[in-house]
Amino acid sequence: MLKLGITGGIGSGKSVVCRILGCFGIPVFRADDEGRRLLTGDAETAREVTSLLGSAILTDGRPDPKKIAPLVFADPARLRSLNDIIHPAVRRSFTAWCGNFKKGCVAEEADILFESGAYQLLDRVIVVTAPQQLRIKRVTERDKLGEEDVKRRMQFQWSDDELVKRADFVIRNDDRTPLIPQVMNILEKLKSECKDINN
Repeated sequence: MLKLGITGGIGSGKSVVCRILGCFGIPVFRADDEGRRLLTGDAETAREVTSLLGSAILTDGRPDPKKIAPLVFADPARLRSLNDIIHPAVRRSFTAWCGNFKKGCVAEEADILFESGAYQLLDRVIVVTAPQQLRIKRVTERDKLGEEDVKRRMQFQWSDDELVKRADFVIRNDDRTPLIPQVMNILEKLKSECKDINN
């Protein structure tokens, strides 16, 4: 089974690329969604995070991502400590999820695939890039965040240049270059590694 990683900075359009992969029959594991699920639904993870950040992060007895974000994005050490709790748990979930598939191709979407070490479980990595101002516009509209908040979050992620150096494939999502042909081109190249890809 071929394992793809899909990564890129906040607002680059990873989720759109993953929806396209889904249309080609490739199951996608969304690491950030799983991290949020573990944060609010896994007792051990919730206990560790509450121990790290304090009970002020709780809403109805559960860690609240909206309360956590301002704390960790203002403090790099806290963010690292939070990631040290969340990412190993997400990797375990991904490994278990992969057990549902015996052949073909699967994908993992993650914001910080390289930074977290998750790329080590994958065969190929696709990096999605977009101009910074376009990314800021997308995130401010989608998440209702201020521009400075978005820029602060970007500071904790690798630049496109750093990501592209490690990528096996790059998709440019600049609202001018069509995405579907780029995805199809990558899948065509991967057919030699995974006969079950059907595009």
